Amino acid sequence: MKTLSGVVALILALAGATAQAQSFPSKQITMIVPFPAGGGSDILARLIAEGMKKSLGQPVIVENVGGAGGTIGTARVVRSPPDGYTIGFGQWTSHVGSGALFPITYDLLKDLTPVARLTTAVLWLVGRGDLPPNNLKELIAWLKANPDKATAATIGAGSGTQLCLVYLQQNTGTKFQLVPYRGTAPIFTDLLAGHVDLTCPEAGQTLALYRAGKIKPYAVMDKTRWFAAPEVPTTDEAGAPGLHMTFWYGLWAPAGTPRDIIAKLNAAVVDTFADPALRHRLTEEGHVIPTREQSTPEALGQHHKAEIEKWWPMIKAAGIKVQ
Repeated sequence: MKTLSGVVALILALAGATAQAQSFPSKQITMIVPFPAGGGSDILARLIAEGMKKSLGQPVIVENVGGAGGTIGTARVVRSPPDGYTIGFGQWTSHVGSGALFPITYDLLKDLTPVARLTTAVLWLVGRGDLPPNNLKELIAWLKANPDKATAATIGAGSGTQLCLVYLQQNTGTKFQLVPYRGTAPIFTDLLAGHVDLTCPEAGQTLALYRAGKIKPYAVMDKTRWFAAPEVPTTDEAGAPGLHMTFWYGLWAPAGTPRDIIAKLNAAVVDTFADPALRHRLTEEGHVIPTREQSTPEALGQHHKAEIEKWWPMIKAAGIKVQ
């Protein structure tokens, strides 16, 4: 009788899960963004949320839960019921860099279920407009000839900007001072004023400055040239082969979320990226939109794992500490 009761309970549980997945979504979905409102991540998340709302037929509300490099908001997602009604937006800093620096109480790979890989933002190495070197080889030589004299702006410990610059030092044998800032706006202000020499931002954030001739790009940190500025060489072409780093975004749900629900959420993201108006806007801002194959839950999971395996040892070896 106990065995029979157990079988009946299992059947009822499976039937309940199937019914839940079939009726999903029947109410509002909350998207946790682990960064303050108004920044680049928040803007992208709201565009994605609006597109998903149209596809799913239910509101997708963005809730900003910032702090500790994105780990507070991500922890909120981990602790949420695995029913698809709470999902988490994230990016390189919150789901790779911060995990190696902050004492998180969750496992980024085991406690989250990938939903979809979102856009990728190209990083590039840029300098103030009057910096003497004119190309990457000259820049490396200049940095070696002036050790610890050059200054490079970052957005703090564990950020993509900081790791990009640390990566440059480790791979080229150069030394320069890392200067932490609270955001990109003051970095660009000081770069234009000549108070700092270098930085490594999302290329789309400084495209207008480049086109106006106010900054000097040395290389795109990718294997291929950036579509928005195809005249700027890659690091491979410019003299620092293998120096690759991209800033990417993704969407996750709590571990244990039913696969049928994940599939519906993923389909909503795919529908969102199919909108011509959104694609145009994202492209104008420098985002690289993933292909259908790149946006699957499996693709995000594989990429996330590979990025952690690449960057965590480097972060720890560099002795980067949270300020």
